[in-house]
Amino acid sequence: MAQEPVVIPEKIYFKIGEVCDLVGVQAHVLRYWETEFSVLSPQKNKSGQRSYRRRDVEIALRIKQLLYNEMFTIAGARKKLQSEAREGNKPKPVVEITPVTETRTEDPQAPTLFDFEPTPRQVATAAEFSGDQRDALKLLAAHLLELREMLNKPRASQ
Repeated sequence: MAQEPVVIPEKIYFKIGEVCDLVGVQAHVLRYWETEFSVLSPQKNKSGQRSYRRRDVEIALRIKQLLYNEMFTIAGARKKLQSEAREGNKPKPVVEITPVTETRTEDPQAPTLFDFEPTPRQVATAAEFSGDQRDALKLLAAHLLELREMLNKPRASQ
């Protein structure tokens, strides 16, 4: 599930609509991410509109990569971004994305889409699945994400 590299224009400030186009998400998603990720904090101008800087756009792209491609949970992505900030790393470029079907070895402690606190009933149900069945479910999730991505792309004129 390769992704095209995103070219960020040489500008000082970006409006929320421009960032939405660059990142590929809707405005309400960006605003939600601002509440969940303290590293994503655009300035507001006198009229109250958000003014994103290049660094904010890079962070939004990294958040999307963590959530949509590497399948981190919000909490896991937040933890990953905080650890990257402590290490002084810039956000990883969106050009190189690890396919979902491969095992992620970057931070085995960070929660992913498949990590949860099960109830006793869920524990009994989960025990019925073998490792192969869990792998099949992960592959299915990857295919569903790919289908969603294809459906969200603009269609060519017919």
